Amino acid sequence: MSATPTQQNADTRNASRPGRPLEFLSFTLGQEEYGIDIQKVQELRGYDAVTRIANAPEYIKGVVNLRGIIVPIIDMRIKFQLGVPTYDQFTVVIVLNIGGRVVGMVVDSVSDVITLSAEQIKPAPEMGAVLDTDYLIGLGTLDERMLILVDIDKLMSSDEMGLVEKIAA
Repeated sequence: MSATPTQQNADTRNASRPGRPLEFLSFTLGQEEYGIDIQKVQELRGYDAVTRIANAPEYIKGVVNLRGIIVPIIDMRIKFQLGVPTYDQFTVVIVLNIGGRVVGMVVDSVSDVITLSAEQIKPAPEMGAVLDTDYLIGLGTLDERMLILVDIDKLMSSDEMGLVEKIAA
């Protein structure tokens, strides 16, 4: 029996619980490496042209038709104010399934899946206006690498994004 989205959210938020390692899909935006819960990832796709939506925020690039489902595409480089995005052969759309809603997230590249134990996840420091730490699980450390672990549920269901209904805690 698979876990419900609410159970999965609790597992992600409860990363400090000893025992169960967590798996994160790592991706890059600019010079930084980020990670999101692999259980939220539906698929990876190359970046294709999108259909623009009038009056949408700049970070919502538009929508694509993914096998009959209209999927909003968010450019995370614009969302996190990390400079002007460039789209090349390494640009990836991470298709997420959050709270039953399918959303695409444009990132510079995807590297791998990383398994982290609770001891490898540290609380996120305050970063001021650069990135709201409400959307962070913490920082994952693996050898010389450090991943900024994003709570993708909270980010996509935030009021400003408005893409996914609030997920019950």
